[in-house]
Amino acid sequence: LRHASQQVSAPANMQNGAFSVGGLVIDYGKHRVFLDGNDCHVTQNEFKILSLLSRHAGRVLTYDYIIKNIWGQNPGGSNQVLRVHMANIRRKIEKNPANPQYIFTEMGVGYRMAEND
Repeated sequence: LRHASQQVSAPANMQNGAFSVGGLVIDYGKHRVFLDGNDCHVTQNEFKILSLLSRHAGRVLTYDYIIKNIWGQNPGGSNQVLRVHMANIRRKIEKNPANPQYIFTEMGVGYRMAEND
């Protein structure tokens, strides 16, 4: 039921549109992420995180908000799982993960995606 409700609540642009910022393109319809035209080969959870951040580009999403939207109401554990996923995402999409241009960390709060073009 949880998965069904998440699919129903997804906005129309999440179903078949695309998000673009700089050289990063998140294609919701194809369920793929491209950087400068090259496929980034992200996992399902990495794609869900990127989709959520891009849908709210420019706004800070708290750690708890992201965790609840990706893993459900009672994910168990801490923010460490999210941090590991974010580190993997940054290795795949950022030219220099230490100096990101697409996903920014708001210390102690959460993450923010750069606004689209």
